[in-house]
Amino acid sequence: MRVGDLDETELLARVVPLMPTEALLGPGDDAALVAAPDGRVVATTDLLVEGRDFRRDWSTGADVGWKAVAQNVADVAAMGARCSGLLIGLGMPADLEVAWVEDFAAGVAAACERFGAVVVGGDLSAASEVLVAVTALGDLAGRAPVLRSGARPGHVVAVAGRLGRSAAGLDLLQRGVPDAPPELLAAHRRPEPPLAAGPAAAEAGASALMDVSDGLLRDAGRLAVASGVSVELSTRTVLGEWIDDLGDPAPVLTGGEDHALLGCFPPGVELPAPFAVVGRVVERGEHGVLVDGRAWTGSTGWDHFSR
Repeated sequence: MRVGDLDETELLARVVPLMPTEALLGPGDDAALVAAPDGRVVATTDLLVEGRDFRRDWSTGADVGWKAVAQNVADVAAMGARCSGLLIGLGMPADLEVAWVEDFAAGVAAACERFGAVVVGGDLSAASEVLVAVTALGDLAGRAPVLRSGARPGHVVAVAGRLGRSAAGLDLLQRGVPDAPPELLAAHRRPEPPLAAGPAAAEAGASALMDVSDGLLRDAGRLAVASGVSVELSTRTVLGEWIDDLGDPAPVLTGGEDHALLGCFPPGVELPAPFAVVGRVVERGEHGVLVDGRAWTGSTGWDHFSR
């Protein structure tokens, strides 16, 4: 059965029951109603485009559903918040198998169960390829949001989560490596962001925080610009362990989609688990990011519009 064999109501009747939809008012009306106990709402959105962000011959519908949830709840965690609801839009061609859509919904449900999220609404549309648009809402529970702009010279730079594994998995898929390590393929298809580390960092007094979605160097550079500082990273500390694990520094420094959290902390702050120090914040210099005291040459990470 193909998507074009059903109308929108029939397709929704197959998909919505597969997802966790707890809310004050969930799917079925013109809009959802979500509680905001804090009085403020963290909001973020992200897209997954077939052929650009995923391939159906590499990832199942469930993989794509999982990744769509993971990358959005990671952005909520990077503000020091917890996800309180997801709005999911799905565009698809008429010849897409209904079973793929149901599998996508199952992946969304599995990720929601893993990350403590719920789906409160969304939309369906026809499209020339599969397009997933997710809006995530989050609650700060009284905490101040942790921004990219709070890092100051003398603060330590730390990372929660592992880096480079998603990029290594993508490289294996692109090269068609037989018997590729399944843990690296899984890291690309179904990332596991350390969500609890976001609110924990906020409570510990983090000065800056962000999701590493496009590569450590690129995202550290964004944090450095927002804070008006430079960031010095060291491959001889914790980064060295990840590099030794993969045998190549490039995926660790420039690979995206692991959705680790990059944080800065004032001196003397006890880092919450699983944050580990990877560098320090210094006065703004010629380069926003230095690796072992030198500017990095070559690509710094993912850019949607680069050649």
